Amino acid sequence: MADTILSVRGLKKYYPIESGPLRRVTGHVKAVDDVSFDLARGEVLGLVGESGCGKTTLGRSIIRAIDPSAGSAILAPGDEAPVDLAQAGKRTLRRLRRHMNMVFQDPFSSLSPRMTVRDIIGEPLRAQRVRPVDIEKRVAEIAELVGLNPSHLSRYPNAFSGGQRQRICIARALVTNPVLVVADEPVSALDVSIQAQILNLLQKLQRELNLSIIFVAHDLSVVEHIADRVAVMYVGKIIELADTRDLYRRPRHPYTEALLSAVPKPDPDAEDETIILTGDIASPAAPPSGCYFHPRCRYAQPICSQAAPPLREVAPRHWSACHFADDLALRGVAADDDDANTGQDA
Repeated sequence: MADTILSVRGLKKYYPIESGPLRRVTGHVKAVDDVSFDLARGEVLGLVGESGCGKTTLGRSIIRAIDPSAGSAILAPGDEAPVDLAQAGKRTLRRLRRHMNMVFQDPFSSLSPRMTVRDIIGEPLRAQRVRPVDIEKRVAEIAELVGLNPSHLSRYPNAFSGGQRQRICIARALVTNPVLVVADEPVSALDVSIQAQILNLLQKLQRELNLSIIFVAHDLSVVEHIADRVAVMYVGKIIELADTRDLYRRPRHPYTEALLSAVPKPDPDAEDETIILTGDIASPAAPPSGCYFHPRCRYAQPICSQAAPPLREVAPRHWSACHFADDLALRGVAADDDDANTGQDA
């Protein structure tokens, strides 16, 4: 990919399962299992899937909020040589922190109640040993950029609403002028009316600052409006990856089709069939053989339980981990509209 800012290859995060009086390791929870993808400069990648699929763990492993078990995550910030974040030592990571940051899901628990907003936003700069006078100037700049009143910076988080607190979190994440931001469900804890404001703010900042964002979410209707590409995760693996419009129009994996069937449609009279998945999501500690999704898949064939399908390119810029990705005619949320438009153009 041209101008790649992040290249992830074979990233894994395993948690040991210990049992017995000697706490012997008897297995592993494979929270992230052999994930690979590239992220372009200025691109927004949506990361979606059910709760427990590993999307948050993947985001935190990439920026080393937690240490991955294996694999690489090479960051190319632009003003210095590319660095493998997965192998970087503490000193290197401390230097690289200015290039990457995270916006957390809960704007209430992610802010210290004992610190003023000015101190919260400026904390990453103090960690980088920036001069106090420069910190004061930069905090005022970024506060205005995210829509915070500079006169309110001396207040504490409990004086702000949920939407305002998330603006504070965004300001803290952007104060060092990073090139990569992991946004971990940044609007899921907010009211619907506030969600739109925060999404619009993120889109505005992404364009103005040319940010690369990994946007973690479970709401596909939210992801559709902000992401350039979407990666669908299931039990620690990426099972589909494509440009947003292409994935929503024609999914190439049955799990993606099921997720899209639950997206609310704007036309209340439109015929809609929500695909109800039977059974529970597979356990990352003891996943089934073959395709992890086959016990819940209505298209499953004998080969699905025998061999794990690789993530392969089934169309230009469209990857799927399904044995029958070339054969199935799966339904997307915009397929009817696109077909209608195509007919009119003809």
